[in-house]
Amino acid sequence: MESTVWTEAVAALPGTAVFKPAAPESSLVHCATTLGHPLPADLVALLRESDGIEGEYGDGLIWSAERIASENQGLREDAELASLYMPFDALLFFADEGNGDLFGLLSRIDRPDVFVWNHEDDSRIWVAPTLAKYLEWRLAGQIKL
Repeated sequence: MESTVWTEAVAALPGTAVFKPAAPESSLVHCATTLGHPLPADLVALLRESDGIEGEYGDGLIWSAERIASENQGLREDAELASLYMPFDALLFFADEGNGDLFGLLSRIDRPDVFVWNHEDDSRIWVAPTLAKYLEWRLAGQIKL
């Protein structure tokens, strides 16, 4: 989706998408600094247009840069969670299902795949080949968990 404007592409999809104002560059820098690695290029491009996208019922289709930083930092640094689950460092969570499950991109590998982390059994399952497909399939109700 490099040459396509994210908000226009998402607005053309079925379903409801509510856009936030663009993320300030300082928020993107803070997010990457907090996490200790760059954000994936597609996610940065999207956040530069809309600092988060909500679905029809206020569900987080894409979190804000601030929430991405805080949620990931919290998961990665929580000692209690570390004793219950595999490490979270491999994924960069950017959205939630609203039931405790989280959607993530690979944090340090340049692959665009989207995974879902199941909070009940700690599984990490592939759900989409790209962020664009994730949004398309999620808005169309095609991602079934």
